[in-house]
Amino acid sequence: MDNILITTTDTIENAVIEKYIDLITTNVVVGTNVFSDFGASITDFFGGTSQTYQNKLQKIYDTAFSNLKQRAIELGANAIVGVKIDFDEISGKGKSMFMVSAIGMAVVIKRKNI
Repeated sequence: MDNILITTTDTIENAVIEKYIDLITTNVVVGTNVFSDFGASITDFFGGTSQTYQNKLQKIYDTAFSNLKQRAIELGANAIVGVKIDFDEISGKGKSMFMVSAIGMAVVIKRKNI
């Protein structure tokens, strides 16, 4: 899956988009727990960064990109252009979760000979 190129731009330098296949999306939601919430509240009170929350965000970011790559492969694409990422927190009834949404266009590119 590492050979799928992902970019936030609409074009790829030294490549031509030969085919636009489909818009692909993914949503990944990860719950927090009472222990990470407690640790984060202490960090919030005293200042600093929350390594626990940073790790959770990185995990869902990585999962989102993996999901996009897998979908692109299933469609026969070798690149994803115009990728947009959105992080959010879902909370209610005493529970909180992190969510990342990612969207991009699965394409087939051909690299130019330079």
